[in-house]
Amino acid sequence: MALDNLTPAEGSTKKIKRVGRGQGSGMGKTATRGGKGQTARSGYTEKRGFEGGQQPLQRRLPKIGFTSKVVKPEAISIVKYPDIAALAEITMESIRNIVKLPKYVNSVKLIGAGAKDLVSKIKDTAVTTSGK
Repeated sequence: MALDNLTPAEGSTKKIKRVGRGQGSGMGKTATRGGKGQTARSGYTEKRGFEGGQQPLQRRLPKIGFTSKVVKPEAISIVKYPDIAALAEITMESIRNIVKLPKYVNSVKLIGAGAKDLVSKIKDTAVTTSGK
């Protein structure tokens, strides 16, 4: 295989922009930097998100995206599920048999009228009540 044609494809290359090479080039005098001022100087970098003095978009919009790492227990009403109060021993398994809970629920808090009376029946650390 001969390497005869090593020229690039038509339209794939462009001449480089040579700035500051005289008025006749069309890119002389200010060398495509516009007028005077901070932006015409070397070393100038505009801050990310800067909008020319207007309040930037990231400061105009409300803060979002916080997720608390504190896992709160799922609240279950004794009034709604009286079968829980009838149990001899209250554990996480026994509650799951009565109440349909999602898999991610690790702890439960029993609330409502009569929840304080169930403290002695609770045999699992994952189950708490509103009573002491």
